[in-house]
Amino acid sequence: MDTLTAPRPDLLLRPAASRWLVPGLVALVVVLFLLSLGVGPVLLPLRAVVDGLLGTGDEAARLIVREIRLPRAILSVAIGFSLGLAGASLQGLLRNPLASPSLFGAPSAAAFGAVLVIAFGVFDALSFFLPMAAMLGALLSVGLLLLIAGPRASLLVIILAGLAISSLAGAATSLALNLAPNPFAALEIAFWLLGSLEDRSMQHVFIALPFILAGCLLLFVDGRAFRALTLGEDAAASLGIRLNRVRLRVVLGVALAVGGGVAVAGTIGFVGLVAPHLMRPFVRHDPARLMWPAALAGAALLTAADILVRIIPAQNEIKVGVVTALIGAPLFIGLVFRHRRGLTGEVS
Repeated sequence: MDTLTAPRPDLLLRPAASRWLVPGLVALVVVLFLLSLGVGPVLLPLRAVVDGLLGTGDEAARLIVREIRLPRAILSVAIGFSLGLAGASLQGLLRNPLASPSLFGAPSAAAFGAVLVIAFGVFDALSFFLPMAAMLGALLSVGLLLLIAGPRASLLVIILAGLAISSLAGAATSLALNLAPNPFAALEIAFWLLGSLEDRSMQHVFIALPFILAGCLLLFVDGRAFRALTLGEDAAASLGIRLNRVRLRVVLGVALAVGGGVAVAGTIGFVGLVAPHLMRPFVRHDPARLMWPAALAGAALLTAADILVRIIPAQNEIKVGVVTALIGAPLFIGLVFRHRRGLTGEVS
């Protein structure tokens, strides 16, 4: 097993306790989902939220819950779920805990694809072709990363390649901003750069959800392959794992899941890195068992961050992508610090 993913005995849960992990996370996501429907400029009690969902009770509360906050809550759960799952899948495929969609430039490339078609008036912000452009960007970034890194690349090569792709996508997006033909296009580009769930509607949900679901289904296929890969690629191949097919499914799954989310919410980083890392000790570092907890933790993290931006006092609502970056970046630095011996090849 890779030294960077080796389990720490002091962090392992007993099997009986770990059985409650997924039900506990599901309960947490449900609580946060209901809280997300009640928190905002107008605070609603739980009874009003339930009545609003059921279409009964006060008309104003019903409009707030069903028309304004429900799309936002659905998207926060779906996008967080897909980012957590994409992070766990990439970490399983590449066998290192620092892999994530944002580190490899997938959200930045997806944002560039979406920004490009909006900035130059190819499609509007509610077009069904927008997530397709975003997915194409994410697909190119992850595929390019695997092509550059190769099947046996070191962690350093993977990180450098990911940073290069992310920088290239960021520069291309900045160029699109620089060449934006009008202020409206510039504002749309700024939205995609910052990442936000503000003012999302059910139309955005219908645009993103099919692609996110398709991507998640693809990513859930390869749990057994990720477990076999902990023994090494040669051992996994001897167990009947077809690595080329696994890589292709992961690339397509990440592109669909991340592209669909970015198309309606912009770039939201670090959820895909943080969620799997938080859950890994609770599943005994098993990449197959990590997938559901990481996905649910991602949903909980993004929903909690979206609630947080609504209660922070500010003249304008803080973008949720800014909050996830402020939380995730220090954690990433901590991860690098913790694993620096493995990264530099030093003997522990």
